[in-house]
Amino acid sequence: MEKKSRKTDTEKKKGRVMSAFTGLSGTLSFLGGWQVCHNICLGIIALLSVIGIAVVGMPLLFLTQYTVYFWSLAVLILVPTILMYWRNRKCMSVKLVLFNVGIVIASVPFVDMQPYQIVFWLIGGTLILGAAWMFLKPKLANLRKQP
Repeated sequence: MEKKSRKTDTEKKKGRVMSAFTGLSGTLSFLGGWQVCHNICLGIIALLSVIGIAVVGMPLLFLTQYTVYFWSLAVLILVPTILMYWRNRKCMSVKLVLFNVGIVIASVPFVDMQPYQIVFWLIGGTLILGAAWMFLKPKLANLRKQP
């Protein structure tokens, strides 16, 4: 008979806090990405058209004024997530962390950095594709094994 180990209340609270920061990081890291914002805006326009409301233009265009703030918030949330990942690798997915880091790097919004934007896109895109490949590789291997 094996004895089950029970987590202490402190470990449970620590796990909840780490999970909350991971979820918050994953949720907010996309806010700096223009393409994501653009797709959300197009989705809202499409949903409004389904119920008969016609919208011309970009109803969420005002959010572009706050891009730097959203991106900065994403970085501020991503930093503690990475620190927590380094301290306890069991409770977070490396794929998710890499994906979030890639999105934040690819979506650097600063005007002074525009000449280097392609470099940020390449680095961030490589991380995003790497994380996606790490996620898909075992699933593709399982598909090949099935008759």
